Amino acid sequence: MTSRITRIAAAALAAVCMMTVAGCEGQIPQPAASAEHTGKPDVTAAQERRIRAKILKIVNAANDAKSVDGLDERMSGPELAIRTSEITIAQTTGALDAKTNIPSKMTQAVIPTDSGWPRSIFTITTTTSDQQSQRLLVMVQDNAHSNYKLWGVARLFQGAKLPKFPVTSIGAQMGTAKDTGLVATPQQAVTQYADMLQNGSSSPYASKFADDYFRQELTKLSQTVQEGMERNAGTQQQTFEAVNGQIKVMRSSDGGDLVVAQINSEWTRQAGEGRESQPASDSEKALFGNGTATSTMKVTYVNVIALYVPPAGSHQKITAVGAERQPVKVEAI
Repeated sequence: MTSRITRIAAAALAAVCMMTVAGCEGQIPQPAASAEHTGKPDVTAAQERRIRAKILKIVNAANDAKSVDGLDERMSGPELAIRTSEITIAQTTGALDAKTNIPSKMTQAVIPTDSGWPRSIFTITTTTSDQQSQRLLVMVQDNAHSNYKLWGVARLFQGAKLPKFPVTSIGAQMGTAKDTGLVATPQQAVTQYADMLQNGSSSPYASKFADDYFRQELTKLSQTVQEGMERNAGTQQQTFEAVNGQIKVMRSSDGGDLVVAQINSEWTRQAGEGRESQPASDSEKALFGNGTATSTMKVTYVNVIALYVPPAGSHQKITAVGAERQPVKVEAI
């Protein structure tokens, strides 16, 4: 993540399964099963490995071909938007960014016991072959007749401490955006974190969150770009907004929630009088294409944020443990 942010700052300154029970992945409910939790995991550890392998096969094939065709067969949500952008950029630059690498091996899978849909699996990978950080994968099955798709990926911060979860043979419980008994509901935590990304230490929620790597790097980037803008009488503004409904929650053994959510942002940069605002990185140039520059440029980002929301009364702060950030649209306005 550091390398991408550094490059941006430097440049700124200068498939659906068959419609049969046998064709679907995961456990199909029996007629009498109406409880919220079945008491046993939705899939076995072996099934999780097969699901993940099938997803990565499609993703890696798209990467190799530098084509987004068929990507929606095994990707959805914010990850589909992010990977589509990454491959689109690679078509121009000639290579995918190293951060797109998803290891095929895992260190832990968190499988729920929930009987309904949609249902999620949270899987933590190993580090990459070039020692990049572990990835937190969120794989989602929307209904009984669909395959699991990779909904979200967050690169875990170095030294990040994730909560504990039951082993795969026991299974965990999925949470909801409205879970109570926490220092904040998951939805509140995400909305408040978005406010903090936008307003920094002046946010009214700043005291509720522990410091984290993602905010540190965004602050550095913003400060660096601001210095360049001021030298040329330009301005910049970033806005952040939690995306309604794009949130996945898994309840941990300690009473807290691990929350993965999509936060969209817009970075608007306006050049000084008589100047043009240009793309600030190779990625932005690729997405802007043959667009005509004006004095103002707006870059839209998809951010995936993983937050640990501790239980009420624990005296712990909400902590971001991983993130992903990707420009998906660049336009002159």
